[in-house]
Amino acid sequence: MHGLMMDMPLLVSGLIRHADRNHGDTEIVSKTVEGDVHRYTYREAHARARRLAKALAALGVRPGERVGTLAWNGYRHYELYYAISGLGAVINTVNPRLFPDQIVYISNHAENVALFFDATFIPLVEKLAPQLKSIKHYVLMSDRAHMPKAGIPNLLCYETLLEQETDAYEWPSFDERTAAALCYTSGTTGNPKGTLYSHRSTIIHAYGAALPDALNLSARDSVLPVVPMFHANAWSLPYTCTMVGAKMVFPGPHLDGKSVYELIEQESVTLSAGVPTVWLMLLQHLGANKLKFSTLDRTVIGGSACPPAMIRAFQDDYGVKVFHAWGMTEMSPLGTVGTLKARQEKLDKQARLAVQAKQGRGIFGVEMKIVDEESRELPWDGKRFGNLMVRGPWIAKGYFKGEGGDPLKDGWFPTGDVATIDPDGYMQITDRSKDVIKSGGEWISSIDLENIAIAHPAIAEAAVVGVKHPKWDERPVVVAVKKPGQEVSRDELLKFYEGKIAKWWMPDDVLFVPELPHTATGKLSKLTLRESLKAYRLPNT
Repeated sequence: MHGLMMDMPLLVSGLIRHADRNHGDTEIVSKTVEGDVHRYTYREAHARARRLAKALAALGVRPGERVGTLAWNGYRHYELYYAISGLGAVINTVNPRLFPDQIVYISNHAENVALFFDATFIPLVEKLAPQLKSIKHYVLMSDRAHMPKAGIPNLLCYETLLEQETDAYEWPSFDERTAAALCYTSGTTGNPKGTLYSHRSTIIHAYGAALPDALNLSARDSVLPVVPMFHANAWSLPYTCTMVGAKMVFPGPHLDGKSVYELIEQESVTLSAGVPTVWLMLLQHLGANKLKFSTLDRTVIGGSACPPAMIRAFQDDYGVKVFHAWGMTEMSPLGTVGTLKARQEKLDKQARLAVQAKQGRGIFGVEMKIVDEESRELPWDGKRFGNLMVRGPWIAKGYFKGEGGDPLKDGWFPTGDVATIDPDGYMQITDRSKDVIKSGGEWISSIDLENIAIAHPAIAEAAVVGVKHPKWDERPVVVAVKKPGQEVSRDELLKFYEGKIAKWWMPDDVLFVPELPHTATGKLSKLTLRESLKAYRLPNT
């Protein structure tokens, strides 16, 4: 027997229609590429998105076709999120920080029929355009006054396209399993692979992300997504904020500590989200200028492990709650959030911080398990660590065009992470499976060793990698960046580890460098670091 409920499709267009009707006067604020601040409301955004959908149709964009973007977080990119998916086409947000060859590969593999881009990327598009085989229309996200004499054939102006249309447009209805967005992995090994989100998965994910024990978003919030809209849909914030009617504040390309701080203060931001490298710049700006926050209540940190020292700085020095989060492009991306249960709230500061340093609890919609090398499930005891597997309604079951074959193992998606899960359900990444250090048949967590290094007052950033050892297979080496004006020796940093880890986990060496390599999504690039250390030899070997 079936229930007697209406069968209404879950579509992305429903989000902005709801925001218009119920939160029409709530602001969307953008720091533009040109540096000025643009303001309008959900009602105005919805009207412009409808005009844009008509403009796309007039250009010949059809349902199911892919439309690429090379753009920062801003109001025009937001309109593209809704106009493209709303008419039944697929938005392909391309990460401009990737290598040019990867950008060409992604656009050609996606068979994008149009490319919308910010003025920042004019030189990049001029260079790559001859290699982009399927692009029929290039559109600069600008008004007529800022249109350059670019070497791009038949370059169109975004605002001119909108001026030619009215907002008399009804969003079409179609199957909720229709593709809505296409995001590619960063492609650290091999070519990037495309994750194809449906309208259904996007809406369900937005519901899950908004929950009180997830991002806890509401119409009372002012949200600054520092995480880029070209990186896993800005962790769903353009969808989730629209669902609940939160004010959105887009930073554009202005991601330095000073610019982020000023936006937070000027727009009364209550929540922000981004990767640790951005927060490191913000904390340095705050410390150097003896500044405080007046409205920021909480920040979500993900993309890579957040050092406990950073959590302490936000909470103890600035009164900002930190929520560790974890996910993947293939997970839409949210998997866990480190909100505390009632019992953990009552713990002393150190014990509470130990819980917060974990990646958090799975939100409803994400099932997790850890397995050993023989795929046997391991207990949730917080001690045994194994390969992390996930499944759920917003988790990929395959890649676009079948690239890489079937990734699932018995219906579960292998994340490539090594983790523990404690009896309360808090998951902690101990490593990427390719980064775990295998010494004498046992595993050493590089993340644990990195967190200790970063806790030293003279260290700004650190990475730990395994290097070849003739007896033990691999041994850990710390590669660290000192804070400006601070000094610490190799022996002093190694001594800092004493009493904090098992003796056999002790790093064999410390190397100091001016900076560490990062990927296009802001994560530490262990692959690049290992390549640079190929000729390195451990002491006494």
